[in-house]
Amino acid sequence: MPGIDDGWSLVQFSTPFNGPTPTTAAADTAPDTDHGPETAGAARARRRRWPLIAAGATALVVAAGGTAVAQAHKTVALDVDGEISNVSTFAGSVDGLLSDHGVEVGDRDTVSHSGPLVDGAEIVVRHATALVVIIDGKRQVVWTTALSADEALDTLADRAGNVALVASRSAERAELPLELALTGRAEVLVDGTVLDVPEVDATVGEVLGDLGVALQPLDRVHVQRGPAGVVQVVVQRVLVQDVATTSEVPFTSRTEDDASRYVGQKVVVQAGVPGVRTVVESVTTVDGVEESRELVSDGVTQAPVEQVVKVGTKPRPVAPAPAPRAASSAGAAAAGPIAAGGSADSLNWAALARCESGGRVNAVSSTGKYHGLYQFSVATWQAVGGAGLPSQASADEQTARAKMLYNRSGAGQWPHCGKNLFN
Repeated sequence: MPGIDDGWSLVQFSTPFNGPTPTTAAADTAPDTDHGPETAGAARARRRRWPLIAAGATALVVAAGGTAVAQAHKTVALDVDGEISNVSTFAGSVDGLLSDHGVEVGDRDTVSHSGPLVDGAEIVVRHATALVVIIDGKRQVVWTTALSADEALDTLADRAGNVALVASRSAERAELPLELALTGRAEVLVDGTVLDVPEVDATVGEVLGDLGVALQPLDRVHVQRGPAGVVQVVVQRVLVQDVATTSEVPFTSRTEDDASRYVGQKVVVQAGVPGVRTVVESVTTVDGVEESRELVSDGVTQAPVEQVVKVGTKPRPVAPAPAPRAASSAGAAAAGPIAAGGSADSLNWAALARCESGGRVNAVSSTGKYHGLYQFSVATWQAVGGAGLPSQASADEQTARAKMLYNRSGAGQWPHCGKNLFN
């Protein structure tokens, strides 16, 4: 006999049941009381007695036949998924009744009775329906014999705290394999608003259509029981879009030897440029709140540019020993030329003088701080043995002391014009 062992299924009878108690199994035949098994000898004896009792037997058969027909005829109520009809039948069992009326019963379906069929019985058949549900946050499939969404919610609520029925999507419609509700009001929650439906006896798709709620392809629809016990149809707007984020890829740097520059000199001949890494993710939002994201691509979309630095390898000139300090410009002149020597003699001092002072021996800066061909400060002039003001010394003395300063400290003493020494 078909039955149901699904814990989620619950049959609720629409009318009180006054018939026999349901059983688990029964054959689709009733005992045959008119003809029992007999032996071959008994049959021969019965045939020999036939001429003697023919008339009386005929009367008995007619009478017994009328009684059997009366007992076989029954009037019963047949309730199939809420459709109730009163039927007349000669079936001897519930299985026979269902077979006669084309009612098929599966393993998950329920039948209120089994076994022999009696007059006045009410036979209730409920076909099980598969529902996709979210129970306490977990999505699963359950079978139920409920006839409506509100009945299914009540049934499932007995076993779980938070239950929602997930509507299937087809094109722009959302449907449950059940009616939304038998009677009563419902609510539709969509786009931050609550739409009231006073009386419901329709499918989810029909309710949404009547309210003018248009569904997008990815939108989700489920049915739940609200805090006040009202059945709610919840529409969630789902958006999936690719979101790109970028980050910097550091550039590398390399050096190259440069024989045209002195040791310690560096110059960037190719500036480094950071690259760009782009990560694209598919982001799903539900009613504007991010639900999940999946990686679509991750790669360098702009390669970094390597930095190249030239490093000098040319040896610097060897600095000679410092010349003795002159007591005065007059004494220096009397002593003859000041020796600077070393590699400073090979440098372009005339070019430096043109850059610093325009080649004027007695040049003085507008601030009065720098003097002469090479724009000595008084302190620096004195540090290389000069006396008085540099602009009052001869060109030879200024050049000699400039060479001494170079041999001591290098071209960095002239930060802007020192490069002219090497032209």
